[in-house]
Amino acid sequence: MKAVIGIGSNLGDRMKNLRDAVTSLGLLPNTKVLRQSSVYETKPYGYAEQPDFLNMVAEIETDWSAEALLGACLGIEAGFGRVRAFKNGPRILDLDLLLAEDFTSDTPFLRVPHPEIPNRSFILVPLFELFPGENAYGYDFSAAYRAHPKKDIVLFAAE
Repeated sequence: MKAVIGIGSNLGDRMKNLRDAVTSLGLLPNTKVLRQSSVYETKPYGYAEQPDFLNMVAEIETDWSAEALLGACLGIEAGFGRVRAFKNGPRILDLDLLLAEDFTSDTPFLRVPHPEIPNRSFILVPLFELFPGENAYGYDFSAAYRAHPKKDIVLFAAE
């Protein structure tokens, strides 16, 4: 199965956190990182009193189920020391299963496609970078991409 993982960080060495997260995904058994987007900087979403985020997406190929992949993502977050103090709060690492090839789910545990894709430029812009046809595994995000203002996101240039 191919899948797209959203990766974000706003605590610590944000760029290192993203790089290490991509490496961690590639270390999962029978999993390969196929490609990754550029890194973008965005203001926090929801709770504003926190540092800016770095965000990107990565496309992977794995023989894991979507449920197991989500569990692995949660485990990677925990390994980085993620603490879930409150919704939309600061985090050292955030991994979201955004899309999965030939898979959908709408359960309390797993919602794929991720329901916030159409609302978040930090997902739409890097997703468009990987899928310029505005369609990923049959998920058409063209209307959301074209309609969403992109003024809150900038390409990140590492120091």
